[in-house]
Amino acid sequence: MRIKLSDHFTYKKLIRFVLPSIIMMIFTSIYGVVDGLFVSNFVGKTAFAAINLIMPFLMGLSALGFMVGTGGSAIVAKTLGEKKNKRANEYFSMLIYITIIGGLVISVIGSILIRPVSSFLGASGELLENCVLYGRILFLSLTPYMLQNVFQSFFVTAEKPKLGLYVIIAAGLTNMLLDFLFIAVFKWGLAGAALATAASEYMGGFLPVFYFLRKNGSLLRLGKTHFDKGILRKTCTNGSSELMTNLSMSVVNSLYNFQLIRFSGEDGVAAYGTIMYVNFFFAAVFFGYSIGSAPVIGYHYGAGNHDELKNLFKKSLSLIAVWGILLTLLAHLLAAPLAAVFVGYDKELFAMTCHGFRLYSMCFLICGFNFFASSFFTALSNGAVSAAISFLRTLVFQIAAVCLLPFLFGIDGIWLAVTAAEAMTLLITVTFFIRNQKRYHYA
Repeated sequence: MRIKLSDHFTYKKLIRFVLPSIIMMIFTSIYGVVDGLFVSNFVGKTAFAAINLIMPFLMGLSALGFMVGTGGSAIVAKTLGEKKNKRANEYFSMLIYITIIGGLVISVIGSILIRPVSSFLGASGELLENCVLYGRILFLSLTPYMLQNVFQSFFVTAEKPKLGLYVIIAAGLTNMLLDFLFIAVFKWGLAGAALATAASEYMGGFLPVFYFLRKNGSLLRLGKTHFDKGILRKTCTNGSSELMTNLSMSVVNSLYNFQLIRFSGEDGVAAYGTIMYVNFFFAAVFFGYSIGSAPVIGYHYGAGNHDELKNLFKKSLSLIAVWGILLTLLAHLLAAPLAAVFVGYDKELFAMTCHGFRLYSMCFLICGFNFFASSFFTALSNGAVSAAISFLRTLVFQIAAVCLLPFLFGIDGIWLAVTAAEAMTLLITVTFFIRNQKRYHYA
């Protein structure tokens, strides 16, 4: 039975509705893990370190897609809740076209800056050339990658979360298959890994375009529109938390790499890269829930259904608390086998990675609440609060932690920095929840 945004959500129905988004994010993480696995084991740790060194720059430039997807889908969901379907489709179409134009411009800029940025981040020699090679190939697919991120939010708003999951599965399987062919069989090395990723991003970005361009059974369709600077401004403001999250993560991850190079050289960057791959898998549960639940929250906010907002808020916090405990326990149990898969060929690197991940994984107890809070206020069209949470969490507190804790605990301070930042952010999150409950009637 089809679940609608307007429904009353029990625990069972809420989990059923958000499950495709959670699986989508987990699957995205899995094929990202496979990508790193092939590079680390078949190309070497220098190429693996190059990917992890330049990836924050690539992710930072692709942040427009996350901003438009989260900020725009909240506005479109709210407009649908107000029963203004034609206007919602105009907003949807405009935002997709803007993403395409913006992606093309950013791709050109990124291709020009890739070498000086890599040098600034500390790359030289073979590491520098690997960064430039990988980055320039992926800039060719940056626009479809941004579209992929935008559409994953809009698939949920269109009441088609399973279709979004199928697109991600198709893109992920493409990446995995081509990784095997290009790296393990054809021996194309790092270029093969980049080409495999680019091919999967084209599939993930353009399949939804074809779906929404034709007549379909969803609430949304691409068509004629007009430029509305007011809606674009609201989208940017509303999605500023996701923009800030991705830009901040790019800056902070680069800082992590800088600190790790100081403390342990190339091995530290490779260990951090492994931890990040595995972290994406665990954090995908919280990311997926936030993406899947936001349009529901936005719809009921637009429709003025205060009782359902209270219901969604209470159930969300309960689910996140349970998942946080389970994921932390699972991370401790799987630290060694997961580290062995990536860097088992190097005893010292394996030991560093395993120890670092066990310390890092304590953040799973806390981070889900902060992810949800940022998404929740975005869905309520309060981009300022959402951005404040993201800005403090991903930039201010993490920079402070990663700069100060190593002086007290050495390299362990780097692994513990995320947990410290999440704990400080949680205090801000709780404050915002309490101060805004009367305004939005969710508690």
